[in-house]
Amino acid sequence: MRFLIALFALIFSAAAPAAFAQEKQQAVFAGGCFWCMESDMQHLPGVISVESGYTGGKEKNPTYREVAMHRTGHYESVRVTFDPKKITYEQLLSRYWPLVDPTDAYGQFCDRGQSYAPAIFVTPEQKAAAEASKAKIAASGRVDGKVIVPILPLGDFWPAERYHRNYAKRNKENYDAYRQSCGRDRILAEVWKRVG
Repeated sequence: MRFLIALFALIFSAAAPAAFAQEKQQAVFAGGCFWCMESDMQHLPGVISVESGYTGGKEKNPTYREVAMHRTGHYESVRVTFDPKKITYEQLLSRYWPLVDPTDAYGQFCDRGQSYAPAIFVTPEQKAAAEASKAKIAASGRVDGKVIVPILPLGDFWPAERYHRNYAKRNKENYDAYRQSCGRDRILAEVWKRVG
């Protein structure tokens, strides 16, 4: 009897992490200010969490100051953890596009420079879906101009400093003032005016 219990425990402990891993997946997007990307994506059904951070550069443990001064090659980005039974990676991609100006390679809205540029960071398994989504947007006629958002291999993701996390929830007045003064929503409405 003890042998059967031990065998069951061994099988269950080996299978549980694999099953749990299938319940959660991650996607990484850059689209200007990570406060805004975090706020816009964390309310989607099936999204478990959204974390602000830095990716795309070679430096380890970059700081906000280093990234903002364009010293490290990192992008302000968000890591979205999601339940693929409730929202697919393709659906996340569809939600990503209207959150950015896909024709602006030099930043987003009032935030300028490479660290604020839009990008989609992919695992090898995500690459084809991201490329297909980009091609669909480019062919749709929904935006004027060339869709320049690069699809880049996902490397290390470094979480942002604690004071940046959940900024919109914790600092609502400051966040709302920033978003309005930056013109994000006004510009998005102009860029995506062909949306039916």
